Amino acid sequence: MINKSFKNTFVAFTFLTIPFLFGQNSMAQGLDSIKVVAPGASVKEVSTQFSFTEGPAISKNGDIYFTDQPNNKIWKYSTDGQLSVFMDDAGRANGLFFDRKGNLIACADEKNELWSISPDKKVTVLLTDFKGHKLNGPNDVWVDFKGGIYFTDPYYQRDYWTRKASEIDGERVYYLPKGSKEAIVVDSTILKPNGLVGTADGKYLFVADIKDNKTYKYQINKDGTLSNRQLFVNQGSDGMTLDKEGNLYLAGRGITVYDKNGKRLGNIPITDAWVANVSFAGKDRKTLFVTASKGVYTLQMNVKGIE
Repeated sequence: MINKSFKNTFVAFTFLTIPFLFGQNSMAQGLDSIKVVAPGASVKEVSTQFSFTEGPAISKNGDIYFTDQPNNKIWKYSTDGQLSVFMDDAGRANGLFFDRKGNLIACADEKNELWSISPDKKVTVLLTDFKGHKLNGPNDVWVDFKGGIYFTDPYYQRDYWTRKASEIDGERVYYLPKGSKEAIVVDSTILKPNGLVGTADGKYLFVADIKDNKTYKYQINKDGTLSNRQLFVNQGSDGMTLDKEGNLYLAGRGITVYDKNGKRLGNIPITDAWVANVSFAGKDRKTLFVTASKGVYTLQMNVKGIE
């Protein structure tokens, strides 16, 4: 998930390099050739009123919550297609994910914190630092079945920060056990971790290294630590999601879809220069919801997203 100040340079870079790095000729490919997309479906624009959208998260009833980080808001897109502001002064929230109690876990980038936002908008700060040092900037988040929280912590300099450098040596993936006040490092070797998501059975975690243009798959251990890291695909991403068949959706220059074995199924082109993130929405979980710079979009699918 890329901040607005970095975005303009990064997007210009992607126009020249992403097709080479990702091996895509995405804009020329028809959606009908991608088996996960519903026959005859097309990408639909919901709205382009935003500055930079991010972090889509699905609630229990199928509503989608997402952030407009530069404008410091969390929005809601309901199952009946209505847009509304859920929260102002949202801590410059970036990545979002709902826990099993209906709380919205947010990467609150303004003060580099991890928040839990209740349905009535009460904020509980879950984490403020790592061993007394300010976090780089929690970016993307996934909550496991036990209530533990995985999050990535890359460093993207924000124009609303007073500091100009990281207080932590490295950009890492962390796990915050349920009820704990101290996160643990679960991978410190990734160059710049960004998007992440866990499988429906809770056994595996995918993490993107956006700087090294790779996505890794890990085994999740009983204590929340990670092991058996394997290169899944030679493609990084901003955000990502999974469907119930195990297909992985990587956001960036469009949305590239891989099956559970890492075979590329195709690319879903989006008119915006950069796609920040993607999730499934709707009561039937068969609507792909896309946050892409100034716009948000939907696409009807043949498959359901994970819960």
